[in-house]
Amino acid sequence: MQVIDLFIRLLSFKSVTPEDAGSLEFIREYLGGYQEIWKNEGGVKNLFLYKKFGEGAHLCFAGHVDVVPAGDGWHSDPFVPIVENGVITARGAQDMKSGVAASVQALKDTESFAGTLSLLLTSDEEGDGVYGTQIMLEHLKSIDFLPDYAIVAEPTCETKFGDALKIGRRGSINGVIRLFGRQGHAAYPEKSLNPIHAVSHILPHIAGVNLDLGDEHFAPSKFVVTDIRAGMEVTNVTPGILKMMFNVRNSTMTTLEDIEDFVHRHFEGMEYELTVAQSAKPFVTDPDTKIVKVLSRAIAQIADTEPKYSTAGGTSDARFLAEYGVNSIEFGVINDTIHAPNEHTTVQEVTDLYRVFCDTIKNYEYGEE
Repeated sequence: MQVIDLFIRLLSFKSVTPEDAGSLEFIREYLGGYQEIWKNEGGVKNLFLYKKFGEGAHLCFAGHVDVVPAGDGWHSDPFVPIVENGVITARGAQDMKSGVAASVQALKDTESFAGTLSLLLTSDEEGDGVYGTQIMLEHLKSIDFLPDYAIVAEPTCETKFGDALKIGRRGSINGVIRLFGRQGHAAYPEKSLNPIHAVSHILPHIAGVNLDLGDEHFAPSKFVVTDIRAGMEVTNVTPGILKMMFNVRNSTMTTLEDIEDFVHRHFEGMEYELTVAQSAKPFVTDPDTKIVKVLSRAIAQIADTEPKYSTAGGTSDARFLAEYGVNSIEFGVINDTIHAPNEHTTVQEVTDLYRVFCDTIKNYEYGEE
């Protein structure tokens, strides 16, 4: 089976989160020469396949087989792949069965390696991820078998295949502020305390404000107000409580505690409650790390372009690998139709991604640490 044949087969599995629809068992059988570890919990399946070729470093390819629901607006059945003029259309074509197919085929076709090669796949990356990749990493840590390096084959390129790889990701911090006033009649504002009026003086100093200056890898962490609501949708009653929600995609230079301090400074003297939670932590892998250099050289050779190093975008399971001390990077096909109707990629991109991974594995032992 060639990589495109494998890709089309994977796209045919209706693996909407948290279902794998049999795709993981299919991959296990396809990589018959690899040892297997399963960790299934909470309706989620997690598969780890590995093969020890030598005593060298442990390189893992990681990703997910689950996809978001198809939704409306498709020109064809989203789980019956269509190939037309070199374009492959199906749910998961970019996010991320292209990356899974390229990784799996590269591992299958590898005959020698200096250390250990592995594959970590979950059926719950698009959902909450509570029982996904984290569960397997906990187990691997308990048996002292965590990878040294990981390539997560999420779609990363922007306008041309090979133009970007991710060496890190921003974190994500969500917050809710409840500002208390005193409800009253709109005709007697002096007898009430309107939290809308109170927050209006604060907003210019917090909304859209950069919390740090950023650096060579990260854009500045920005305080983004996502929702404000108060009142009873009537014109003659001033509200007693205002609720404001915000999000900060934070770099390594801004912490949850920094954000708490930022809010407290601006709401000092007012009666309010603050709830803050971090759903993802930021991380960055040193560009001089061996895996970054080897993968970059492979991209330059196959795609004839020098990839830029990026930390933009949302989150991925690379954040979990990084928390366990695994040097993690991401590289995959162009990202421009993920989660959209008629999601698609090209035969050429998937083939080239497979070639990049093969080249990375082949030349890994010659890279400089």
